[in-house]
Amino acid sequence: MSQNKEDIKNKIIYRSSYRGTKEMDILMTNFVKSIINELDYNQLIQLDKFINLDDEILKSLKNKELKHKIDEDLINILQKFEKF
Repeated sequence: MSQNKEDIKNKIIYRSSYRGTKEMDILMTNFVKSIINELDYNQLIQLDKFINLDDEILKSLKNKELKHKIDEDLINILQKFEKF
C-alpha cells in the first residue's frame, strides 16, 4: 500500500527535524522545507530515502566527498542538497 503525497510530506518533515544533532536538524529541516512543495510523488520517495541516510554520510555529501557512493536514484535530490 502506498502512502499518499501529504502523508509522505509529513513523514519527511518530521524525520528531517529529529535527526539527533541540532545542527543536522536545522540543516535538513531548512533543506526539506525549501524543496518539498515542488517535488512529485516519486521525488518525495527519493527525498525520504535521502533524509534517512546517516548524518555522517549527509555531511560528507554536503561537502561533496562521497558523491560516488550514493545510489543513482538519489542523484537528483543530492544535486538540490549541494546547491542548498
